[in-house]
Amino acid sequence: MSGLRRRGTIATVTIRTWLTPPPRRPAAPLDPSDRRALWIEITIVLLVTFGLSGLSSMLSLLESALAPAPLSDQTVALNVPRSSQQLIDLARQLLGIVRLLAWAALGVYLLWRSGIGPRAIGFARDQVRRGLLPGVGLAALIGIPGLGLYLVARAAGLNLTVAPSTLEDYWWRLPALVLWAIANSAAEEVLVVAYLITRLRQLGWSENSSLLASALLRGSYHLYQGVGGGIGNVVMGLVFGRYWQRTSQLWPLVVAHALIDSVAFVGYQALRGQVSWLP
Repeated sequence: MSGLRRRGTIATVTIRTWLTPPPRRPAAPLDPSDRRALWIEITIVLLVTFGLSGLSSMLSLLESALAPAPLSDQTVALNVPRSSQQLIDLARQLLGIVRLLAWAALGVYLLWRSGIGPRAIGFARDQVRRGLLPGVGLAALIGIPGLGLYLVARAAGLNLTVAPSTLEDYWWRLPALVLWAIANSAAEEVLVVAYLITRLRQLGWSENSSLLASALLRGSYHLYQGVGGGIGNVVMGLVFGRYWQRTSQLWPLVVAHALIDSVAFVGYQALRGQVSWLP
């Protein structure tokens, strides 16, 4: 009995530890010109990347909500053909992948220019191996409940039907989908977690406030999928953001996100037409 009580106490303390913001040294106060420069940088980065995607996603959700058909009867595809010509389609898919990787590189570069290198955010090359096992665990923690939330939200009419891919059955389809998953994960975790939270810390935001801002941004650019997609990604953002705040390790988030997207993209191709709940 005492053993069960002890394990329960340990579990409670562990959960409380992760819910509590990590202690951190106060950021050095910035003079007004430096604060203004940081805000300008954040605004430009977000307008070029996921901030603009969030605004566009909100308009897409509004358009879907105003359509005559219920949300669950409407379909949105994540990976679509970009040309009727196979090689041109492949080239455009690769350009889209490179653009996302460039977004990730932009975030890393801007932090590096301000004295915060890849190792400080847990994104150095020799830290990859350490992030593999935690990444698998995070993928299971988020991916399995996330699928359940999607099915519930769709059944409740709060989500569109999401088709992860409508690409033609070309030889390069599966490798391209995996590359899309990797590029998505790198861009989102670098910019939305490491870059944004770091910059907000420098501006004097609390850990909880910067975490919430990061999670809401992540949810905003998934609203095109419906309310369920937005809420699910806010939860994912809270979990991923807190993990990074407490560990300063970014690779587990990148690995987890890439696994979740790869399973969704490739699994959809394998199961489409085999199970009734896939469009």
